[in-house]
Amino acid sequence: MNALVINCSPVRTGATAEIVRLVSERLSSKYSTNAVCIDDYDFSFCKGCRSCHTTAECVYHDGVDLLMDEFERADIIVCVSPSYWADIPGQFKSFIDRCTPFCNTHEPHSSLSPNKKGYAIALRTGPGMGECDRIIGSIEHFYGHLEIECCGRLGLCSVEYKEAVKDREEEIFDLCDRI
Repeated sequence: MNALVINCSPVRTGATAEIVRLVSERLSSKYSTNAVCIDDYDFSFCKGCRSCHTTAECVYHDGVDLLMDEFERADIIVCVSPSYWADIPGQFKSFIDRCTPFCNTHEPHSSLSPNKKGYAIALRTGPGMGECDRIIGSIEHFYGHLEIECCGRLGLCSVEYKEAVKDREEEIFDLCDRI
């Protein structure tokens, strides 16, 4: 089985990247694991043309196609997202917007192979879990429209820098062990 772990932040060296590293290492004992960063892919913004509502294909062909190939190869998908102004980073939101051809709310639509499992990890610098819940909700909403089964979630508050992740390893590994 294949696992895909996505750093939904454009920062490749911060706390989100550290969580991605830990999750990838832990899952690699059970699965063939690939870790990617949203910033590894160059893609355009959705232009709202709705062509995909009739063709099930985006008018752009760019990094979104490559990342969706990674989704297709994966049986397990773990999105790890920080809070950017109480929501997911803009780069990740732009990717989600471009996944509209795969959205199950219109016909025709493209689709991923069935039986994929999705997990969401959110982190934020402040103490309140509300922002983490909002981020996880965005990820789970995205999974739902791609017909990826939501199977687990983890919110981590008071994590600003990479060094703070060390104190949260037990929670991270607990989620990984349930995957």
